[in-house]
Amino acid sequence: MTPRIARLTSRAVIRVGGPDARPFLHNLLTQDVETLADSELRFGALLSPPGKLLFDLFIYGEPDGVLLDVAAERREALIQRLSMYKLRANVAVEPDERPVFAAWGGAIEGFHIDPREPALGGRRYDNAVQADASEDDWQAHRLAVGVPDPTADAPSDTTYPIEADFDLLNGIDFQKGCFIGQETTSRMKRRGTIKNRMLAIEFDGPAPAFGAEVLNGSLRAGEVLSGRDGMAMALVRIDRLDGDLTVDGRPVRVRRPDWLPHFSSGPAPLAG
Repeated sequence: MTPRIARLTSRAVIRVGGPDARPFLHNLLTQDVETLADSELRFGALLSPPGKLLFDLFIYGEPDGVLLDVAAERREALIQRLSMYKLRANVAVEPDERPVFAAWGGAIEGFHIDPREPALGGRRYDNAVQADASEDDWQAHRLAVGVPDPTADAPSDTTYPIEADFDLLNGIDFQKGCFIGQETTSRMKRRGTIKNRMLAIEFDGPAPAFGAEVLNGSLRAGEVLSGRDGMAMALVRIDRLDGDLTVDGRPVRVRRPDWLPHFSSGPAPLAG
């Protein structure tokens, strides 16, 4: 089966070079960077000190540095933030103009498997491939797999990484030691105080407006984030997944991907 390939113009690359690049990032990000091998791709985030998501990112190892794959609209902000943390570390933080490609739906030789979920496909950072699909096609595929994209789905700094399923999608290394926002993140995981999760929902017709309420009867069960005809990402209360869910009077169904633990009997498994 021939894979589909899309250039993700919504993503951009930062290069962090210098002898201190890996320990510098390791102390900041939710992911282990010190053990990152060359040509290895990992997923993580930079959090605020209170533990909210600031930047979701992919981390790619190179022989003389590390690439960060970030939202294009946030690249300059991340460069400024990293430069603020640099202090005496021997690192150089600069934009890198390599493109970001995603491939899915077939044999994806030459691509690095998406560390969040293999069903998403893979990513690549060069011009050696040609796109035959649009970024919108890629976003539809991502929603079908049920994986949230915090920047695309909820562009704000009000979300905790665990609410965006980072703990289930290999985005947090709880064994690595300190990182910015670790105390709150680890406490939420340890105490099981996770009330909300980003999950995909299905419905008939066009997507509800951003922020539209998901109701379980008369009780608020969450809110709609980004979406398209027939499908959207929503931030939902995991204790209110059972029962008849509606948005704007329309019935909706929570989709349950294979990687998601069974919180209740409500969500049905994803087909296929």
